[in-house]
Amino acid sequence: MIILIGGESHTGKTLLAQRLLEKYHFPYTSLDHIKMGLIRGDKHCDFTALDSDDVIAEKLWGIVNGMIQTCRENKQNIIIEGCYLPVERVKEVLGEEVIACYLIFSKDYIRNHFDKVIEYENVIEQRNYPEERSVETFIAEHQRLKAKCIAHRVKYIEINDDYKSEIKAVYDYIESSMKLILRNYEEADLTEVGQLFYDTVHTVNAKDYSKEALDAWASGNIDKLLIK
Repeated sequence: MIILIGGESHTGKTLLAQRLLEKYHFPYTSLDHIKMGLIRGDKHCDFTALDSDDVIAEKLWGIVNGMIQTCRENKQNIIIEGCYLPVERVKEVLGEEVIACYLIFSKDYIRNHFDKVIEYENVIEQRNYPEERSVETFIAEHQRLKAKCIAHRVKYIEINDDYKSEIKAVYDYIESSMKLILRNYEEADLTEVGQLFYDTVHTVNAKDYSKEALDAWASGNIDKLLIK
């Protein structure tokens, strides 16, 4: 599964990625780290930290897309989070084993909780410079991102009042998306499928059949599941 978490700054993307890592044990990558790695480590880097998010997002997309395609080809799990995920580009890669969700604050949430938004800006990563954007600037940026998500039919979760309760919708969306992934059987699945079959027979049917009958039905010999 490849999970893309987008949104404007201060929306809790990195904390969400950390929580998903703890729950699913999927590694996560911060686009801020990739950005700063290129700026500080590549003398040929043609953008700076002072460029707009749109400019940086376009510069990074080739790398992000390459990561997505490589993980998809190798059936690897990864979480990629950051504000440098252009909605129109993300739309093109969604599909089997790739999902995305953007975190957005409503107008009322920003107006009513702006101090709290700024207070928690360093919950995971330490910022070197204080936030200088105004409330109205925050609102305009979130509304612009929301309009893009609607236009391109990309999933977004809008926080309206209580962050802690409403952010659960993101976890629910990811959980339901993971359950819907279907793919063809592969030989590498044999051990897991065999164990599932054995456990199901010896648990669900234990009250209705004798141990001998259960053992005859599912002996635990995985080789018997192979179709020659």
